[in-house]
Amino acid sequence: MSPFRRFALAVLGYNVAVTLWGAFVRATGSGAGCGAHWPLCNGVVVPRSPSVETAIELTHRLTSGLALLSVVALVILAFRALPRGHHGRRAALCAAGFIALEALVGAALVTFGWVAKDGSGARAGVMIVHLVNTFLLLGSIALTAALADRPAGLDLHERGPFAAALGLGLATVLVSGATGAMAALGDTLFPARTVGEGVLAELRGGAPLVLRLRLVHPFASLASALVLLALARAVLQARDERLRPHALWLIGLLLLQVAGGALSVALLAPVWMQIAHLAVADLTWIALILLGTAALSPAERPAAAPAADGVRP
Repeated sequence: MSPFRRFALAVLGYNVAVTLWGAFVRATGSGAGCGAHWPLCNGVVVPRSPSVETAIELTHRLTSGLALLSVVALVILAFRALPRGHHGRRAALCAAGFIALEALVGAALVTFGWVAKDGSGARAGVMIVHLVNTFLLLGSIALTAALADRPAGLDLHERGPFAAALGLGLATVLVSGATGAMAALGDTLFPARTVGEGVLAELRGGAPLVLRLRLVHPFASLASALVLLALARAVLQARDERLRPHALWLIGLLLLQVAGGALSVALLAPVWMQIAHLAVADLTWIALILLGTAALSPAERPAAAPAADGVRP
């Protein structure tokens, strides 16, 4: 493994950790810990005697700033380590764009007051953008790391069926994640004492948007899991031993995610369960990116891999 790939993986791991801490900020209602000030915190650089909420929010801002610097360093090293025109360079540049948008979305949430107990439709929309952008950021970093030791990059020649199936899988994960963000926000803003009470609140006429989307999330997640399982099955049936570990990891994470979702509903989504559920979702997304990269990389597939169900990985 090259030093650049190690660095890219470290950047990926750090950004996943920052993402999970951001979810902790939302789940604990600490998003207003610095008031409506950005980038300052309560009008100062370092507040004195901060409250717990302020400390949580300020920590998130500091770690997010370091995440931005880590992606900038990733871009610089990608242009030093990878040849001109390499797909890894483009992936790193995409990561830079997504993390810049991440900062802008975070600033908007704070300055417009879409934090803490705000349940407006505007916050719901921005949260969806935030979740999708975060996934794209992590995916770009993961793609950069996956391509670091592949001089040939990606080869999409005659890869249409698999690329289409992979694209469908990625899209379903984004939809599942977006509805999951709404479900988590609904759990934070409208906690229920029982599962039945929560379902009744979702079905009640005039229910807030975040509650209605919370009801959609289990179905979106199940549909996504079925699509990804079909993709992993096709990969396994192709009997390409180099792709087999990626497919098995994806299947294992999918099963863990489904079980975690059921447990989260049964436990009424405690904060620790929300964080764990998001962590598995992030890992599932990354596993899908790595599977797709391995399948579409000339260095990772044999010259003649048998087809499976019309989808040749």
